[in-house]
Amino acid sequence: MTFSGMSMDDEGEGFEEGTADDGGSERGAVDDGFEGDDGGFLHGDDEEEGEDGSGDCEPAREPDPSDSLRTWGAVSRALREHAGYSRAEFAELVRFSKHTVESVELGRRMADEAYVERAEEVSGNTGALRASAKFVTRGDVGLAAWFREWARLERKAVSLCTYECRLVPGLLQSAEYARAVFEGTVPLVPDGRLQSYMESRMERQRMLSARPTTPYGFIVEEHVFRRRFGDAEQMRGMFDHVLELTAPRNVSLQIVPLEAGLHACLDGPVRLLETPKGQWLAYSEGQQNGRLISRAKEVRLLRQRYDTLRSQALNAKDSRRLLERLRGEL
Repeated sequence: MTFSGMSMDDEGEGFEEGTADDGGSERGAVDDGFEGDDGGFLHGDDEEEGEDGSGDCEPAREPDPSDSLRTWGAVSRALREHAGYSRAEFAELVRFSKHTVESVELGRRMADEAYVERAEEVSGNTGALRASAKFVTRGDVGLAAWFREWARLERKAVSLCTYECRLVPGLLQSAEYARAVFEGTVPLVPDGRLQSYMESRMERQRMLSARPTTPYGFIVEEHVFRRRFGDAEQMRGMFDHVLELTAPRNVSLQIVPLEAGLHACLDGPVRLLETPKGQWLAYSEGQQNGRLISRAKEVRLLRQRYDTLRSQALNAKDSRRLLERLRGEL
C-alpha cells in the first residue's frame, strides 16, 4: 500500500499525510470494519469498472478471502465428499463444529494445526491437506482497503489509544453488538460475508489479551453506551463484554460523561499508536474513507487533544462504576 506516492516499511516509517490509495483509495473493521471501526469494514458489492479498470473513482472495496484459503477449503471439501461424509458427520469426526467446517471449506477461516491433522486422517491420509496447509495465507478478510494498513500496525504497536464518539470501539464490541452494526449498515451486508466480518472483528479483539504488556487506552462518550440496540439481554451482554475486556491492567477505559460539555476532540474519532521504533502515528475515519497520518506536527496536535480529553473524562474506576450503573438500569 502506498500513501501519497510513498511506500511504508514494516515499522510505519515513510508515511506522508494523505488518504490511503491502495491502488484506488479501511472501507471491522473490522472490531473489532465500514472497525470503519468500527469501522474498517466495507459493505456492498464492487462498483462497475470503467474501461480503464478504475471504476467510478471509488475507494478499494471489500477484499475477497485469499485465494489460498479458498483453494485449500475447496480441496478439503472435495476430499470429504470423496470419503463419503456429510459436513455434520465430518465435523463430529474432526471434533470441530459444523459451522467451523463450513467456514474452512468456504475459505472464510484459517484451519488450525489440529483441524488439518484430523481432517487429513479422516479424509484418507493422502498427505495433500497437510502439505498444502503450509502455503495457506489468511489475508485481511473483511477489512476495508483504507483500514488494512492501520490494522497491521495495531498488531505491532507498543501502545494504542482510541477516542470514539460514534459507537463502541471495534476492539471492545460484543458479538451481538458487532452483528447489529453490520446488519444496520447501508448497503446491506450480503449474508455470505456477514460471518467473515464477524470473525475478523472477534479475531482482531484477541490482541488485547494476547499482548498483556501492551497498554491499550480507550476514551468513549457516555452517549455511545446509552444508545440502545437489540433487547435488554443483548445490552447487558455488551456491558459485560466491555467490562471484561477492560478489566486487565494493560487496558483502560475512560468515559466522557454527558455533563462534561464541549471538549478538545469535537472534530471526531481519533486513534493513535506508537510503533516499536518510537514513531507516533494517527488514524482518522469518516464516511467511506480513512486517513493514516504520520506528519509529526499533526500527530502531535492530535496527541495533545487526546491527552486533554483524558483529563476531562472520568477516571477508569469511575468509568467502570458508570457502566455497571447503566447495566443495572436495564
